[in-house]
Amino acid sequence: MTDTSDLTRADATRARLFDAAIAAFAEKGFHGTTTRDVAAAAGMSPAALYVHHRSKEELLYLISRSGHEHTLAMVQDAIASSHDPATALRTVIHDFVVHHARDHTSARIVNYELAALTPEHFTEIRDLRRRIEGAIRELVERGVAAGVFDTPDPRMAGVALLSLGIDIARWYREEGRWSPEDIGDHYADMALRMVGAR
Repeated sequence: MTDTSDLTRADATRARLFDAAIAAFAEKGFHGTTTRDVAAAAGMSPAALYVHHRSKEELLYLISRSGHEHTLAMVQDAIASSHDPATALRTVIHDFVVHHARDHTSARIVNYELAALTPEHFTEIRDLRRRIEGAIRELVERGVAAGVFDTPDPRMAGVALLSLGIDIARWYREEGRWSPEDIGDHYADMALRMVGAR
């Protein structure tokens, strides 16, 4: 029989390592961060990291997978929130942008450290990204078919919309003049103009 208090402690330790890896990767980049840096940020010995994770790359993979799975669910929920393509697109872009501003530290790692993943992990993350892109493309295609959007290339429109949101993680600063919600509202309006909303 498994002791649930041990599971809870193990989960809490993994969560500390996860958060410490995000902080360390954000400060030094994946390649500039050592396992000692991650362990120190978590208040643990370097050996403790290997009790819970096989490698620094595994931590990056878990961070990336978690971020992409969260984003996919958020995009799917936003799209499902309305049958009107314009309303759904406004919601999905607003939520996507707000997420990338609020969680800019982890979003930067999730989106800009992909090259450090193993080929197997990269393939899994690439597939999640394709599902996100596909959901946006299908929404734009639905809007074009309904006569609500006027864009000649829904796929390119979808990629452009996602790129705008992703890049926020690179430049957003909490002390800046715009709140995540301000940016989300502005980008949602721009998104509708980009797809030629009528």
